[in-house]
Amino acid sequence: MKKAKSASYGAMLSKSKQPLSPRSSSCADNPASLLVKKCISLIQNCGSSQLKLRQIHAFSIRHGVPFNNPDIGKHLIYNLVSLSAPMPYPHTIFSCIQTSNVFTWNTMIRGYAECENPGPALQLYRQMRASCIEPDTHTYPFLLKAVAKLADLGVGESVHSTVIRNGYDSLLFVQNSLLHMYSVCGLVDGAYKVFELMSERDIVAWNSVINGFALNGKPNEALTLFREMVLQGAEPDGYTVLSLLSACAELGALALGRRVHVYMVKYGLTENVHVNNALLDLYAKCGSIREARNVFDEMKDRNVVSWSSMIVGLAVNGFGKEALDLFKEMERVGLAPSEVTFVGVLYACSHCGMVDEGFNYFTRMEEKYHILPKIEHYGCMVDLLGRAGLVKEAYQYIRNMPLQPNAVIWRTLLGACTMHGHLTLGEYARTKILQLEPGCSGDYVLLSNLYASEQRWSDVHILRRNMLREGVKKVPGYSFVEFGNQVYEFVMGDRSHPQCEQIYAMLAEITRRLRLKGYAPHTENVLADIEEEEKENALSYHSEKIAVAFMLIKTAPGTPIRIVKNLRICADCHLAIKLISEVFEREIIVRDQSRFHHFRGGFCSCRDYW
Repeated sequence: MKKAKSASYGAMLSKSKQPLSPRSSSCADNPASLLVKKCISLIQNCGSSQLKLRQIHAFSIRHGVPFNNPDIGKHLIYNLVSLSAPMPYPHTIFSCIQTSNVFTWNTMIRGYAECENPGPALQLYRQMRASCIEPDTHTYPFLLKAVAKLADLGVGESVHSTVIRNGYDSLLFVQNSLLHMYSVCGLVDGAYKVFELMSERDIVAWNSVINGFALNGKPNEALTLFREMVLQGAEPDGYTVLSLLSACAELGALALGRRVHVYMVKYGLTENVHVNNALLDLYAKCGSIREARNVFDEMKDRNVVSWSSMIVGLAVNGFGKEALDLFKEMERVGLAPSEVTFVGVLYACSHCGMVDEGFNYFTRMEEKYHILPKIEHYGCMVDLLGRAGLVKEAYQYIRNMPLQPNAVIWRTLLGACTMHGHLTLGEYARTKILQLEPGCSGDYVLLSNLYASEQRWSDVHILRRNMLREGVKKVPGYSFVEFGNQVYEFVMGDRSHPQCEQIYAMLAEITRRLRLKGYAPHTENVLADIEEEEKENALSYHSEKIAVAFMLIKTAPGTPIRIVKNLRICADCHLAIKLISEVFEREIIVRDQSRFHHFRGGFCSCRDYW
């Protein structure tokens, strides 16, 4: 079939020579002009074949049309860029045209903006200005798209200034491009300023800012803007849903995520595999693994992202065996796992203490699937050994790694040393971290915990003085909870909530009832050599305990409590929440920095292995 098509197209080119003879032409145009018109017509009707475009170009040159003809060149460049052809060929044509108009310049800028290397788009823009070609309304959207891909905020702000000077800042599609550029470059406040000044907002504008907030660590703002969008009568689409699900997953806002799910069903968005993957990810990150599995099972189309998300979701929720079973099912259906899939598999082994299985999967990843291990996979293996108490073996593994260990690898070893009490090796890991990534407060906390567990209070004080001298500030712990379609944030010792008196009364009641069950605060790692009573008070006001107290006040008996925490849960809070789940008969799900803890009836899904 391919040969027949090629032959017929060659015949069409041959026939095109017949009416171009001076003797047969009855119009005023000369033969060269007719040939150019004929070639342009062929270019415009050649469909989606880059090969045919090249054939037409070659045909025109063979029949006397100059290589640098601006009319043919313009149409060739436009069609090639529209077909996402590699840019060297259209660039060669463009370089030979001496009198390119603004349309051709814009087409070239667009071509580079849409390819993997958008840098030349900026160079072309500068050349365009140097050639005294004035940009028009189409130039800036293409240019800003290239800037967004490069994430070059300085250039983006400069282009924005030019847009204002040239009077294009009121055009909707230019404004949308500015919104996208600022959001992608991380300056979401700049995007919102542009958004506020817009007299007209379409769905693209709303999506750009909502997505910008979601991507840049401001999920609350994303959800607030969505509410405003609905109130103003704008109808969300699939892109809105993706951003909302991302924001809900970040906050652990399960109730709002469920409302988004209902919206998806109502407007027929459940057939989109990307939206379904985001929904699956939401439920997994909110600790609702059954709902995540329901989404997965009901998906008509599943790609490797779907399988990987479900495997990772099961692993981080403490269902390591189920994660590995699903991986085996993935292999049975013949879908090749990705490097992300194996991160989930190795994570499952690590958090379930399955050392031998972890090494077997690591070997299979290389030998069967020819996936070259990355630093994330080696990090999982170090974590696997460290969590199992094989700290010296973890250190030897790091020394023998083919990749240069980064700060995360050494930090993983430091965490294992803190967990299992290897002081000398912990200090060595800390020196390595200082060389690679100084100034991370979490490293000071880990080493301080290690010193505190050894009762080396002078070293704790020295470490804290070093933090102050070097300007390192401890990242404050905070916890999110969702109630009544709102997300509440609490920090340690938080008294900002209007109901703080009731919350602290509940904390006192929690402590009283836990002591009746034999609870004694776990004070070993409190970072100061202070009186035991002061240590216990400090532990009582951790953000997750305040969040639990708030939810016990606000929700009906038996209602599950879900908490999202930015740091690793401490040993005392872990012990206390286990007992709270029994005493108050509540299921409590805590998502900390590394995994989920499902507390129920006095037990945790992690089996105290975290």
